[in-house]
Amino acid sequence: MANPFQEQLLKAGLVSKQKVRDTKTQKRRDKKAKVDDGSEALKKEIAAKKLAQIEKDKQLNEQRFNEASEKGLVRGLVTEFKKFAITPSKEADIKFNFTFEKKIYSLYVDKKMQSELLKGHLGIVRHEDISYLVPHKLVERVNLLVPTWVGYLWAQEDNVEAVEEDDPYADYVIPDDLMW
Repeated sequence: MANPFQEQLLKAGLVSKQKVRDTKTQKRRDKKAKVDDGSEALKKEIAAKKLAQIEKDKQLNEQRFNEASEKGLVRGLVTEFKKFAITPSKEADIKFNFTFEKKIYSLYVDKKMQSELLKGHLGIVRHEDISYLVPHKLVERVNLLVPTWVGYLWAQEDNVEAVEEDDPYADYVIPDDLMW
């Protein structure tokens, strides 16, 4: 043993070998628990930056919404996407899922509408708990003025495939119309 005090206590019979081992183990655990690798401070810093960015985005969106409201654009936009909304037929049997405000919503569409949604010809706007299927350009305008109303907007970067050089599954095509 490296500690002469522990040796003396062992010889005197005041402690057992097991108690010495337990003490060493506990010391090691305590020392390891107190080691600060800086990750906690880094996590707090990243979280603070995210919160600041979210707050900044909210303020910017509010400002845009207020400016658009003053000009009457929002009211006109609502009437426009209600006017140009495409109503799915009663025989629509394909369930199209999209996320809106961290919730999953569904809209039943037919095969043609589904392909147009996936190609980016149509989009979904959600206003006052109603989902509207509208042309893509109109969804882009809604996204510029009131991004919180956009339920589904096709974007080019969604369809860009990341190709790795050594990808063993490069020859296998993944269908983009999988239903979940």
